Amino acid sequence: MLSNSVVAGFLASGYVLALVLQLNPSLPFAPARLLPLAATISLFYTLQLAVVFYVALVGRQLLAREPFSPAWVSVGVLVWLGAAASAAGAALMLGNLRTFALAVEPRTSRALVSSAFALVASAALFLVIALLRGRSGPRGRAAWAVLAALTAAASLAAPMAFRGPAAPARPAPRPTDIAAHAGAPDRAARVTVIAIDAGSLDYITSAAAEGRLPNFGRVLDAGAVMRMATLHPTSADAVWAAVATGKMPQKNGVRSAAAYQLPRGGDVVQLLPDYCYAHGLVRFGFLVEQPLTSAALRARPVWSILSALDIRVGVVAWPLTHPAPAVNGYLVSDAYWRLSPTPSAPDDASAIFPPALGPEVAAAAEAAATEATLGASAAPSDALDMRDAEATRAARVDDRIAQTLDAGYPAQVTFVRYQSLDPIGHYFLRYALPSEFGDVSDDEVRRHGSVLDEHYAIVDGAVGRAIASLGPDDLLLVASGYGMEPIGFARRLLEQAIGDPNLSGTHEAAPDGFLMAYGASVARGRLQARASVVDVVPTVLYYLGLPIGRDMDGYARTDLFHRRFTDERPIAFIPTYER
Repeated sequence: MLSNSVVAGFLASGYVLALVLQLNPSLPFAPARLLPLAATISLFYTLQLAVVFYVALVGRQLLAREPFSPAWVSVGVLVWLGAAASAAGAALMLGNLRTFALAVEPRTSRALVSSAFALVASAALFLVIALLRGRSGPRGRAAWAVLAALTAAASLAAPMAFRGPAAPARPAPRPTDIAAHAGAPDRAARVTVIAIDAGSLDYITSAAAEGRLPNFGRVLDAGAVMRMATLHPTSADAVWAAVATGKMPQKNGVRSAAAYQLPRGGDVVQLLPDYCYAHGLVRFGFLVEQPLTSAALRARPVWSILSALDIRVGVVAWPLTHPAPAVNGYLVSDAYWRLSPTPSAPDDASAIFPPALGPEVAAAAEAAATEATLGASAAPSDALDMRDAEATRAARVDDRIAQTLDAGYPAQVTFVRYQSLDPIGHYFLRYALPSEFGDVSDDEVRRHGSVLDEHYAIVDGAVGRAIASLGPDDLLLVASGYGMEPIGFARRLLEQAIGDPNLSGTHEAAPDGFLMAYGASVARGRLQARASVVDVVPTVLYYLGLPIGRDMDGYARTDLFHRRFTDERPIAFIPTYER
């Protein structure tokens, strides 16, 4: 039974390898380059799947009326296991097609569909062999064994054939003069974009109604609000890349939270499959996670577009901005805090543009970190307290940097991201919403129940300052790229058993974020229409009187504004801002 389980596990691991190659069409088929990755993935999954198949065979042995004694390599056993593996492989292909529909090219989508049908056909053929083989004599069984081997080989070859040769990677955007064909903005209005990781509209609405978030309450009462669809799978890097470019991952090149590589180096895997514990490859050291950099973007972000049009911009804590690109204004990458062992001693000056702002940014960061430490009620006493302290310092640092640069170097368009609600939501949601979990003690609520509110309050303060600085022609946009929701009961049990027992919030199901607008030109009310993360940049361009790129996937949300505003400002288009 063990040897047959290993053979079946090897076959099933081949389907996972085919899926990895399809999701990463730039990986080459060259044996010397592919073999190390293929061997790693096959080893990881063969071991796991062999255990699954062995347990199934043991269960069959226990339930069988007659003794079950297969050969070392039993065709009778393997055709049944092969049918199960092929059917599961087809389901895996279709599941990943649904998950990554917005992240893969049309060519990859077609390959996944074709591969799924091929595996369904293989499963059916395995079943036919299993049913007819038993009715054959010893001589006929040899022919069925050959047919079973050919079916297995074809089931592995078909997905590879549908995938085809390696596709060239999308080229990086070229620096070009776009002012000549984009024109100049016809408005001198200031636009402030406050971006939030894992902000929940329902939570904000409830807290504002109770007076805990007064500035959000002002936006809810006098501004426009709509829910905003995010990406699936939901990672901060991919979501904010889509926000910044107005383009889906197929066009902007950012499809996941990181790149993955063998410990010894080699070709980079950009996307790991879902539904098959692929991140175990990273967890157990088979692959090494590498943070993405600004070079990962294959489309122009909005600050690059605006800088080329001589519009001054300010960017703080946005993903994929390290090394910091040159802009007309200032930019502090979200990597600034990560690259600084102490706020006043950054290891890498390339996290800031222009570099001359380094000392001023460091002074603001150090002051904010010191205040956060002094303001803490007590020294961290456990892992949860340490998570809160670290997230609070990072949030205060980003907030203080944004205030300092906005006061000293005002920009016409600013983009500031607040990221602490994501790590805090993952671990403190159960204490903020104890009724959703049912197993939260009163003592835990007293200790941790206010943590989530405190991080929302940091953003609420930024919203209040932005409102106070608005002129009659100015616009404030508050965008949550994705939401956060309680993990399900089954996931809780799994985390308690083999994962992280403190985990309570998740955004795996891609919960909606939101888009809020506030200003004299904004129509008041909660809109039933649902925006998308790729709508933010077209809306900003439209408000500034600039054309929208026809190759952008988003739309200008004119429904946020008064009719008299939109009647005077028709939407204009340009073919592209990329060249």
